[in-house]
Amino acid sequence: MLGAGLALALCALQLCPAALGGSHPQLLVERSGSRRLSKVGGFAWENCGDRRDPVVLQSLSVAPDPISIPGSLRVSAAVSSSKAMASPLKVVLVVEKALGDLWIQLPCIDQLGSCTYDDVCTILDNLIPPGTTCPEPLLTYGIPCHCPFKAGSYSLPASDFILPDVELPAWMTNGNYRVRVAVSNGGEELACIKLAFSLQSQ
Repeated sequence: MLGAGLALALCALQLCPAALGGSHPQLLVERSGSRRLSKVGGFAWENCGDRRDPVVLQSLSVAPDPISIPGSLRVSAAVSSSKAMASPLKVVLVVEKALGDLWIQLPCIDQLGSCTYDDVCTILDNLIPPGTTCPEPLLTYGIPCHCPFKAGSYSLPASDFILPDVELPAWMTNGNYRVRVAVSNGGEELACIKLAFSLQSQ
Protein backbone atom coordinates (compact mmCIF):
# COMPACT_ATOMS: atom_id res chain seq x y z
CA MET A 1 0.00 0.00 0.00
CA LEU A 2 2.84 2.39 0.71
CA GLY A 3 4.07 1.77 -2.81
CA ALA A 4 0.77 3.10 -4.11
CA GLY A 5 0.75 5.90 -1.56
CA LEU A 6 4.27 6.96 -2.48
CA ALA A 7 3.45 6.74 -6.17
CA LEU A 8 0.35 8.87 -5.60
CA ALA A 9 2.31 11.47 -3.70
CA LEU A 10 4.96 11.66 -6.41
CA CYS A 11 2.29 11.80 -9.10
CA ALA A 12 0.67 14.59 -7.14
CA LEU A 13 3.98 16.39 -7.36
CA GLN A 14 3.85 15.52 -11.09
CA LEU A 15 7.17 13.67 -10.64
CA CYS A 16 5.96 10.08 -10.84
CA PRO A 17 7.99 8.86 -13.85
CA ALA A 18 11.12 10.76 -12.80
CA ALA A 19 11.29 9.49 -9.25
CA LEU A 20 10.45 5.87 -10.01
CA GLY A 21 12.98 5.53 -12.75
CA GLY A 22 23.00 14.27 -2.75
CA SER A 23 22.27 14.68 0.85
CA HIS A 24 19.76 17.16 2.30
CA PRO A 25 18.58 17.72 5.87
CA GLN A 26 15.41 15.79 6.59
CA LEU A 27 12.21 17.70 7.32
CA LEU A 28 10.06 15.54 9.54
CA VAL A 29 6.34 16.15 9.29
CA GLU A 30 4.03 14.11 11.45
CA ARG A 31 0.30 14.39 11.86
CA SER A 32 -1.46 14.04 15.16
CA GLY A 33 -5.11 13.15 15.49
CA SER A 34 -6.13 16.74 14.75
CA ARG A 35 -7.47 17.97 11.42
CA ARG A 36 -4.91 20.80 11.10
CA LEU A 37 -2.25 20.82 8.43
CA SER A 38 1.17 19.64 9.59
CA LYS A 39 3.65 22.17 8.27
CA VAL A 40 7.38 22.86 8.07
CA GLY A 41 8.34 25.82 5.88
CA GLY A 42 6.28 25.71 2.69
CA PHE A 43 5.44 21.98 2.91
CA ALA A 44 2.25 20.73 4.55
CA TRP A 45 -0.09 17.74 4.35
CA GLU A 46 -3.24 16.28 5.87
CA ASN A 47 -5.69 13.43 5.43
CA CYS A 48 -8.85 14.99 4.00
CA GLY A 49 -11.20 12.04 3.71
CA ASP A 50 -13.98 10.70 5.87
CA ARG A 51 -12.67 9.27 9.13
CA ARG A 52 -13.98 5.92 7.88
CA ASP A 53 -11.56 5.93 4.91
CA PRO A 54 -9.59 2.68 5.13
CA VAL A 55 -6.27 4.19 3.97
CA VAL A 56 -4.60 6.78 6.19
CA LEU A 57 -1.29 8.55 5.74
CA GLN A 58 0.36 8.44 9.19
CA SER A 59 3.47 10.51 8.52
CA LEU A 60 5.27 12.17 5.64
CA SER A 61 8.53 14.09 5.36
CA VAL A 62 10.02 15.74 2.30
CA ALA A 63 13.36 17.52 1.81
CA PRO A 64 14.51 19.90 0.48
CA ASP A 65 11.86 22.59 0.74
CA PRO A 66 11.29 23.93 -1.86
CA ILE A 67 11.64 20.83 -4.05
CA SER A 68 14.34 21.37 -6.64
CA ILE A 69 14.30 20.02 -10.21
CA PRO A 70 16.79 18.60 -11.08
CA GLY A 71 17.96 17.43 -7.69
CA SER A 72 17.53 14.86 -4.96
CA LEU A 73 14.26 14.38 -3.11
CA ARG A 74 14.36 12.73 0.30
CA VAL A 75 11.06 11.16 1.33
CA SER A 76 9.92 9.15 4.32
CA ALA A 77 6.36 8.00 4.88
CA ALA A 78 4.11 5.68 6.83
CA VAL A 79 0.69 4.45 5.67
CA SER A 80 -1.91 2.22 7.27
CA SER A 81 -4.69 0.43 5.42
CA SER A 82 -7.53 -1.56 6.94
CA LYS A 83 -8.60 -2.85 3.53
CA ALA A 84 -6.88 -4.44 0.55
CA MET A 85 -6.70 -2.22 -2.54
CA ALA A 86 -7.23 -3.79 -5.94
CA SER A 87 -7.62 -2.63 -9.53
CA PRO A 88 -9.21 -0.43 -10.68
CA LEU A 89 -7.96 2.32 -8.36
CA LYS A 90 -9.30 5.63 -9.60
CA VAL A 91 -7.27 8.72 -8.69
CA VAL A 92 -8.58 12.26 -9.00
CA LEU A 93 -6.01 15.08 -8.71
CA VAL A 94 -6.94 18.71 -8.18
CA VAL A 95 -3.83 20.87 -8.62
CA GLU A 96 -3.84 24.59 -7.77
CA LYS A 97 -1.08 27.17 -8.16
CA ALA A 98 -0.78 30.40 -6.22
CA LEU A 99 -1.06 33.54 -8.33
CA GLY A 100 -0.64 36.42 -5.93
CA ASP A 101 -3.37 36.00 -3.33
CA LEU A 102 -5.42 33.76 -5.62
CA TRP A 103 -5.32 29.98 -6.13
CA ILE A 104 -5.86 28.96 -9.76
CA GLN A 105 -6.85 25.38 -10.63
CA LEU A 106 -4.56 24.04 -13.33
CA PRO A 107 -6.14 22.15 -16.23
CA CYS A 108 -5.18 18.62 -17.22
CA ILE A 109 -2.76 18.89 -20.15
CA ASP A 110 -0.73 15.89 -21.35
CA GLN A 111 -1.54 14.02 -18.12
CA LEU A 112 -0.19 16.87 -15.96
CA GLY A 113 -2.29 19.08 -13.73
CA SER A 114 -5.81 18.44 -12.44
CA CYS A 115 -6.28 15.02 -14.01
CA THR A 116 -8.36 11.92 -13.43
CA TYR A 117 -6.60 8.56 -13.76
CA ASP A 118 -9.08 5.71 -14.15
CA ASP A 119 -6.66 3.09 -12.80
CA VAL A 120 -3.36 3.94 -11.09
CA CYS A 121 -2.61 0.20 -11.10
CA THR A 122 -2.17 0.43 -14.88
CA ILE A 123 0.15 3.42 -14.46
CA LEU A 124 2.29 1.43 -12.03
CA ASP A 125 2.37 -1.52 -14.44
CA ASN A 126 3.54 0.79 -17.24
CA LEU A 127 6.26 2.33 -15.05
CA ILE A 128 7.35 -1.00 -13.55
CA PRO A 129 6.38 -3.91 -15.84
CA PRO A 130 4.79 -6.85 -13.97
CA GLY A 131 7.28 -9.60 -13.28
CA THR A 132 10.18 -7.19 -12.83
CA THR A 133 11.70 -6.48 -9.45
CA CYS A 134 10.38 -3.46 -7.60
CA PRO A 135 12.90 -0.60 -7.68
CA GLU A 136 14.90 0.52 -4.70
CA PRO A 137 14.21 1.51 -2.03
CA LEU A 138 10.86 -0.30 -2.22
CA LEU A 139 12.59 -3.66 -2.67
CA THR A 140 14.80 -3.23 0.40
CA TYR A 141 11.85 -2.41 2.67
CA GLY A 142 9.48 -5.04 1.27
CA ILE A 143 7.02 -2.50 -0.14
CA PRO A 144 4.96 -3.79 -3.08
CA CYS A 145 4.80 -1.78 -6.29
CA HIS A 146 1.84 -3.48 -7.98
CA CYS A 147 -1.83 -3.99 -7.26
CA PRO A 148 -3.38 -5.52 -5.28
CA PHE A 149 -2.01 -4.01 -2.06
CA LYS A 150 -2.71 -5.98 1.09
CA ALA A 151 -4.18 -4.41 4.21
CA GLY A 152 -1.61 -3.52 6.85
CA SER A 153 0.93 -0.91 7.88
CA TYR A 154 3.81 0.10 5.63
CA SER A 155 6.79 2.31 6.36
CA LEU A 156 9.45 3.88 4.17
CA PRO A 157 12.46 5.22 6.09
CA ALA A 158 14.11 8.37 4.72
CA SER A 159 15.10 7.52 1.14
CA ASP A 160 16.56 9.55 -1.70
CA PHE A 161 14.99 9.79 -5.17
CA ILE A 162 16.83 11.46 -8.05
CA LEU A 163 14.75 14.00 -9.96
CA PRO A 164 16.34 14.43 -13.40
CA ASP A 165 16.18 17.57 -15.49
CA VAL A 166 12.71 17.02 -16.90
CA GLU A 167 11.03 19.59 -19.10
CA LEU A 168 7.95 20.87 -17.30
CA PRO A 169 5.36 23.17 -18.85
CA ALA A 170 5.95 26.86 -18.09
CA TRP A 171 2.82 26.89 -15.91
CA MET A 172 4.22 24.07 -13.77
CA THR A 173 7.60 25.51 -12.85
CA ASN A 174 8.58 27.73 -9.92
CA GLY A 175 5.78 28.46 -7.49
CA ASN A 176 3.57 27.35 -4.63
CA TYR A 177 1.10 24.52 -5.17
CA ARG A 178 -1.80 22.79 -3.44
CA VAL A 179 -2.86 19.28 -4.46
CA ARG A 180 -5.81 17.16 -3.41
CA VAL A 181 -5.50 13.43 -4.16
CA ALA A 182 -8.59 11.23 -3.87
CA VAL A 183 -8.43 7.46 -4.40
CA SER A 184 -11.52 5.31 -4.93
CA ASN A 185 -12.62 1.88 -6.10
CA GLY A 186 -16.08 1.26 -7.50
CA GLY A 187 -17.32 4.61 -6.19
CA GLU A 188 -16.05 3.95 -2.64
CA GLU A 189 -13.50 6.49 -1.41
CA LEU A 190 -10.42 4.76 -0.01
CA ALA A 191 -8.13 7.71 0.74
CA CYS A 192 -7.88 11.47 0.46
CA ILE A 193 -4.70 13.48 0.96
CA LYS A 194 -3.97 17.19 0.65
CA LEU A 195 -0.46 18.46 -0.02
CA ALA A 196 1.01 21.95 -0.14
CA PHE A 197 4.53 22.45 -1.51
CA SER A 198 6.84 24.68 -3.50
CA LEU A 199 8.69 23.79 -6.72
CA GLN A 200 11.92 25.35 -7.87
CA SER A 201 13.28 24.46 -11.31
CA GLN A 202 16.69 25.48 -12.58
